Amino acid sequence: MQAVETFLHKCVEIGGSDVHFKTDTGHVYVRVNGDLEQVNTEPFHNLEFREALFRMLRPIQIERYEKDLELDFAVEVTGLARFRGNVYQQRGFTQAAFRVIPYELLSMEDLQLPPACFDFIDRPRGLVLVTGPAGSGKTTTLAAMIDKINRTQPVHIMTVEDPIEFVHDDITARVNQRELDVDTLSFANALKYVLRQDPDVILVGEMRDLETIHLAITAAETGHLVFATLHTVDAVQTVDRIVDVFPIHQQQQVRMQLSVNLIGVLSQTLLKRKDGRGRIAAYETLVATSAVRNLIRENKTFQISSIIQTGAKAKMQSLDQCLANYVQRGLVSYEEARMRAKDPGEFDRLVSLSRTGTGAGPSGPIDPTKIAHGSVSAAKIAQHHHQDEDDAAKRVEEEQAQADAAKGEQAKPNVRGSLFRPGYRRE
Repeated sequence: MQAVETFLHKCVEIGGSDVHFKTDTGHVYVRVNGDLEQVNTEPFHNLEFREALFRMLRPIQIERYEKDLELDFAVEVTGLARFRGNVYQQRGFTQAAFRVIPYELLSMEDLQLPPACFDFIDRPRGLVLVTGPAGSGKTTTLAAMIDKINRTQPVHIMTVEDPIEFVHDDITARVNQRELDVDTLSFANALKYVLRQDPDVILVGEMRDLETIHLAITAAETGHLVFATLHTVDAVQTVDRIVDVFPIHQQQQVRMQLSVNLIGVLSQTLLKRKDGRGRIAAYETLVATSAVRNLIRENKTFQISSIIQTGAKAKMQSLDQCLANYVQRGLVSYEEARMRAKDPGEFDRLVSLSRTGTGAGPSGPIDPTKIAHGSVSAAKIAQHHHQDEDDAAKRVEEEQAQADAAKGEQAKPNVRGSLFRPGYRRE
């Protein structure tokens, strides 16, 4: 068969993101804009592929694969790109998947990251989580944020990754990147000793288990800015996932630690662009305001969604708000956005409002990227989301009343100011 590098070149040339080698059928597939396409090539056999693949690996990697029957690794094709690879067995056949990692890092501005992200990287300490399903661009987002810090702040950045994907050169900051099974034995082991290495910023490639999550929170608690990823689909699920990993008798303590140290959560997913020019990321942004911290501490995370909807002044946005904005700006199709919406009914309402101009102000929906550059005022943001805030505030109040009723308490609605507002007497 042809060299593996030949197919990697082909993938980059046609703008693909992944290459799959399926040796039981002898076919190669490339993922372009989210869809798998078969590459025209002569069928090959399992032994041919193993020989071609093993030429790319180090002896220790081959030994580890033959022992464990799976292997994560990273390779570089000089002059083309870096690739993250995974080799595994399927019905006795050796299969492999490669992910393209471009040499050139996209900036935060290029990725149109939400305005809150520019605040996250300026914080001196705390925990920032980037979440989303596999293949949603979490690594690219984190690389852009680390690159921004690297270019603007004279700090020490330590990363622990499996494997190292984007390589950061020292610019203004000093960057040390450690790879699992090459430079350290585990995420937990690396985090255990990282505090002795005088870091200012710590990147954890993935919080996989209880020990890693605990050590990441501890690192944030001891005065470091910690970035990490989780495979969760939204901000609320992210908080619940972290807490639920721990035994029941520790969960309240973890809620307290998380409420104090969490800076924000960025959840993202990829959609096909309407013009066919690749894909674009849609974001849900949670900023740990005092209200959010209180809900985490009191185990009322079910109310966080409503806080996000009403949090435009704090630079928060829900996924449905972001998707509706993309539809109104013509970046993605209505059908594609609705398929990815968390609440299709809420998404339809937001799209309807944007099309009629209701609640959007005279200039229509606001481009979130403009907020980062100061071209949109807080007053304009508040005006833009006024209608959504009123509706969401009522939902929060109604949810609180229902929760109190479930505990056997009598909710006391108030007619002063707004309906269903607990804590006031009826007058």
